[in-house]
Amino acid sequence: MKRTKSNGNKCKSEIKSAKNYRDEVPAIVDELVASCTCSREGCFDHVSAEPIPHREAIIDILRRLALILYPGYFIRTRLDSTNLEYYLGQQVTALYEILSEQVIVAIRHDCIRQNQPCVHCEPLGQKLAVEFLRELPQLRIMLAKDIRAAFDGDPAAKGYDEIIFSYPGIWAIMVYRIAHELYHQHIPLMPRIMTEHAHSLTGIDIHPGAHIGESFFIDHGTGVVIGETCTIGNRVRVYQGVTLGALSLSKAECKRLRSKKRHPSIEDDAIIYANATILGGDTVVGARSVIGGNVWLTHSVPPDTEVFIKKQDLIFGAKQYKKQASKQKLR
Repeated sequence: MKRTKSNGNKCKSEIKSAKNYRDEVPAIVDELVASCTCSREGCFDHVSAEPIPHREAIIDILRRLALILYPGYFIRTRLDSTNLEYYLGQQVTALYEILSEQVIVAIRHDCIRQNQPCVHCEPLGQKLAVEFLRELPQLRIMLAKDIRAAFDGDPAAKGYDEIIFSYPGIWAIMVYRIAHELYHQHIPLMPRIMTEHAHSLTGIDIHPGAHIGESFFIDHGTGVVIGETCTIGNRVRVYQGVTLGALSLSKAECKRLRSKKRHPSIEDDAIIYANATILGGDTVVGARSVIGGNVWLTHSVPPDTEVFIKKQDLIFGAKQYKKQASKQKLR
């Protein structure tokens, strides 16, 4: 296409306009820098010589742990007795390196952020990483009980492999049990990053501070919420939409109760059906009790009790379009 003088002038005008807009960028950068260095409007940032825990590295730790806790399930190569020791040795060693690094960074970050006395974060982080690794055999046993509970509690399950590969509740419980160990080692940030990652993948929100016994089964799972100070016994089963939460509190009450028990206790062998809401730190659901769907509960239930909503009246009627069609036929 032949280039005309008017087209050339238009291009020059557009280039000049683009330059004018681009020239505004440095001033915007200055404003952003000022918002970081002057704490303007209470904005949040992490501008420091010390590194902050790396979210993607922490998620990678979960992936590596899955390879160790369920050997052979999440790899493409064959795993047998010939290479098992080599495989686990390689995986655990690599995990130790990345885990100890992130634990050290998390401890150091917390010390500097909170202006705490020096705890010698490097040797402490390495020590805590090894202590966590020592718990892996016991963690495998706990997770095996959770998988068996899922198989025993769900007639749709065709086998253990299906549960490990595809049940969101099993993944959420695995991440919770990992994070719970780190939480009780008083490692900051990492446990919550882990459980919130699982929450984003599965829709199941389990705080790492909750205490959950063995053989725990979450069926379906979407929308389940389990709060920080919740205590759950052995062989408990919950369904989708269940909330084990705290009563709504004012700002002053939140501060006062931050380290107090705010969430319910569920005793052994209880079953809680879909969309039930159980609230409050003094609320106890007794052993072997059954809480029906959509129940709202803020007081304790004795053992061997069933709690259901009174049957609602159902009204059956013909659809409106059928009535209209009948009237048209009569015409």
